[in-house]
Amino acid sequence: MRSLDVAERAKATRESIIAAARRLFVEKGYFATGTEEIVQAAGVGTRGALYHHFTDKRDVFLAVYDQVNEEVNVASRVNAQGDALSRLTAGLIGLFDASLNPEVQQIMLIDGPAVLGLEARSYHTRQRGLGVMRAMLTQCVAEGTLVPMKIEAMTHLLHAACHEATRYVATSENPIKAREEAISSMKMLLNGLAPAQ
Repeated sequence: MRSLDVAERAKATRESIIAAARRLFVEKGYFATGTEEIVQAAGVGTRGALYHHFTDKRDVFLAVYDQVNEEVNVASRVNAQGDALSRLTAGLIGLFDASLNPEVQQIMLIDGPAVLGLEARSYHTRQRGLGVMRAMLTQCVAEGTLVPMKIEAMTHLLHAACHEATRYVATSENPIKAREEAISSMKMLLNGLAPAQ
């Protein structure tokens, strides 16, 4: 019983640190946030509590990044219904919608590349993003909604285009207009891959 209490407290402490860090990273950015501020905001006592669960501030950021990334992945699938092309389109629109969220902008599109570097950031987004994209394109080809293609090459091309489009939306002077432009352009690209009618 006692070990369960210890495990529950440890889990609660870790979650408090992540929640506090997330708020601070969104408000101030990663580089303007100190570990002492995170500890204070989390109400966990000392930096020792933070370092018990995380190796450093970057490790805390990675946990926050993973949490936000998972939320974006879930949100991008909410309206995904119908054939594979409809689900792919809805998922990509969900990504563009997510890029309007200030948390996503700061954590994934501004601080993420700067803190984690392109290689590390790409590792985390690729594990899921490329896998989902590959599976969706494969299904689209199998269903005949897209023409036969080199799936691996198109997976990387479309993934990169979508990532840049989310950055375009997030950093635009008019993000709502940029979102509409990104959706229109993405649909144009996918229509170009559809079989001739």
